[in-house]
Amino acid sequence: MALSNSLDDSLPEFLRGGRILWVVAGILVLAGFGSSIYTVEAESEGVVLRFGSHVDTVPAGLHWKLPFGIEDVYVLPVKRQLKQEFGFGSEGATNDSQVSSRREQDQERSMVTGDLNTAVVEWVVQYRIVQPDKFLFKVQNPEDTLRNVSEAVMRTMVGDRTVDEVITIGRQEIEEQARIMLAEEVEDYKLGIQIDLIQLLNVKPPPVVEPSFNEVNQAKQEKKRMINVAEGKKEEVRKAEGEAKQKIQAAQGYAEKRVNEAEGDVARFNAVFEEYLKAPEVTKQRLYLETMKEVLPQLGRKIILDEDASQVLPLLQLETGRNEGGAR
Repeated sequence: MALSNSLDDSLPEFLRGGRILWVVAGILVLAGFGSSIYTVEAESEGVVLRFGSHVDTVPAGLHWKLPFGIEDVYVLPVKRQLKQEFGFGSEGATNDSQVSSRREQDQERSMVTGDLNTAVVEWVVQYRIVQPDKFLFKVQNPEDTLRNVSEAVMRTMVGDRTVDEVITIGRQEIEEQARIMLAEEVEDYKLGIQIDLIQLLNVKPPPVVEPSFNEVNQAKQEKKRMINVAEGKKEEVRKAEGEAKQKIQAAQGYAEKRVNEAEGDVARFNAVFEEYLKAPEVTKQRLYLETMKEVLPQLGRKIILDEDASQVLPLLQLETGRNEGGAR
């Protein structure tokens, strides 16, 4: 009792008489209240744990939780696209697992193709957290697991193809098939992640053999160019052959036409000649009249002269007379 009184006497006036308990209690209440208020950032959700068990998921904004470790909150960027880089690392990483160490990057980018050649492959995986509870509780380190699975999938894709396919024509196919395969693996592991995109950024042969590989590619491109030139020449030859064939056909048609006309002229001449042999004078007179019938209408105004006439006489306007006769 004496000790209590002595201790009470040593305290300031405002803490005497049991007031210290109230002060301590007030401090604890203030501390608990301060630690109970938290903010979930935009594009994120908060996963609330009570004694280690998932009890709620809250959206972005200001929230309150039970203090003193009763409830804990893990904030996850569920509405933001995240990415992991393999074989390289860019500045300004948005999450801890985006890049790996320098030594790990060298190991990631070095791959063996299906024809036992080596290739340097750098790629990016873009993903989203779509199921926060699975992301937090199904696997101990989900982002590390994603890195390991992504690398395994890419090595499988590269190992199934030749170095030419990996570096040149097969890149788009690798990206799509790797995305599908990685999505299936992520679903099997229950990571709560959605794979949006896998993109090959830099695919090339190792630096030691890159000059030789470039020379081979240039030779292939030159071969392709020469083939295209030859195909163009071949097309020109086909066009010339078509034009020649067309001209030959036109010449043959013209020759047949001339032969037919000549044969017709011969037949008409023979017919006239037979008639001439039968009656020479009559035939000559008929031919003369037929010829004049064709010639005279083309002469316009006509003046007829007797062979014994000594001067010109306007005898007849044949054209006018014919027109008047036609009118009548």
